[in-house]
Amino acid sequence: MKNAIKEFLQSLVIAGILAFFIITFVAQSFVVDGRSMANTLQDGERLFVNKFIYRFQPPERGDIIVFSPKGAPGQKYIKRVIGTPGDTVYIDEGVTYVNGEALEENYLPEKMIGDFGPYEVPEASVFVLGDNRNHSADSRFSSIVGFVEYDDISGQAFWVYWPLTEMRVIDHQNYNLSFEN
Repeated sequence: MKNAIKEFLQSLVIAGILAFFIITFVAQSFVVDGRSMANTLQDGERLFVNKFIYRFQPPERGDIIVFSPKGAPGQKYIKRVIGTPGDTVYIDEGVTYVNGEALEENYLPEKMIGDFGPYEVPEASVFVLGDNRNHSADSRFSSIVGFVEYDDISGQAFWVYWPLTEMRVIDHQNYNLSFEN
């Protein structure tokens, strides 16, 4: 009986250490709160965030990231990367442009209202927008989000696991733009 208790406690400690390692360095669960990413992600969906990927490569246009906004300490937001360092982003008549080229954004639920920018993305930062642009606090609003620094990014969203009927790998947009930074 003593050996069984000892083995159980050892297993519990190992499981705890592994869970700590995975949550700290590899992947973490995140709950979508709000409708700023509709129709891509829905309020209440649970997903996993890859915390490992940006240790080896910077975020790319189209990635859906989880980050800590400067204007809301202690909170986590989820948005889509639109601009990377050196890009100029602006919105004119509901169309988003990066370095003068219009993005094809079939995932938007409705046309965006208003013109914004231009914004020049600084080094080691990204410009993010919610997919539901008319209902999103994002990089257009510097007091809330502004540019997101690499150090504030928790990781890339990659898999919705709840509800089970909506389980899927998250599709990150590939813009195939003809320009490079």
